[in-house]
Amino acid sequence: MSQSSFIYDVNDANFEQLVIENSFHKPVLVDFWAEWCAPCKALMPLLARIAEEYQGELLLAKVNCDLEQDVVMRFGIRSLPTVVLFRDGQPVDGFAGAQPESAIRALLEPHVQLPASAAGDPLESAQALFDAARFGEAEQLLKDILTENNEHAGALLLYARCLAERGELGEAELVLDAIKGDEHKQTLAGARAQLTFLRQAGDLPEVALLKSRVAQDPEDDEAAYQLAIQQLARQQHEAALDALLKLFVRNRSYGDGLPHKTLLQVFDLLGNDHPLVTSYRRRLYQAIY
Repeated sequence: MSQSSFIYDVNDANFEQLVIENSFHKPVLVDFWAEWCAPCKALMPLLARIAEEYQGELLLAKVNCDLEQDVVMRFGIRSLPTVVLFRDGQPVDGFAGAQPESAIRALLEPHVQLPASAAGDPLESAQALFDAARFGEAEQLLKDILTENNEHAGALLLYARCLAERGELGEAELVLDAIKGDEHKQTLAGARAQLTFLRQAGDLPEVALLKSRVAQDPEDDEAAYQLAIQQLARQQHEAALDALLKLFVRNRSYGDGLPHKTLLQVFDLLGNDHPLVTSYRRRLYQAIY
């Protein structure tokens, strides 16, 4: 057992009972992790905190993939971390790679109800919808917030990002310009970075062509950088960060230091608490020094 009776370790022998059978009574979130996996260790306390908030309505089972190879093979786990949600004996949803808290909550929302005592505010709900790419629903919640307070900086920021995702880049920039004060300085920088990536991507070659160029010549720095920008415009943050870091290590002076500058922009976009930022900021520091 771990922190509570609804957060626990599972192995090959008890997986059937503690995950499959339990999932007929409560949803079970299974965290496939390993000791060597830094993003796994960043994600684990977040999953535990979320599970605690559900007060027993959600179970969290942890599988150490270095030790439980039968379970890993059974479910075809190929990358870590991988998180799978089980209900009624079957996997019904999940994700691979580090994810922000709001995206995890959005995944859980259709399957398990958060107790009223732990329910979040409308802005948190809108953020969860945004991270699940449900932009129209997020916008409606944000409009409700802005009807009551049209200077609500957090709502304006997220509303601008919704507009940007729908291609309304000019309108998004106007909304960002309306935000007052320095309280959301880093988040505002991140939102502006996303607008920059979306604008840049519109002038770049198609993703398929860029992938072909990189496959033919892994040291094609221009194609590698442009592909990373296309990935950022599509919110494929982990793939883009990996490509940018590799480009920085290979040729940090490319484009007058563009790999480093763009990595910092992505850190602003995701925020300091994001598991990917924690991992890649450390790797960037190691590459520099």
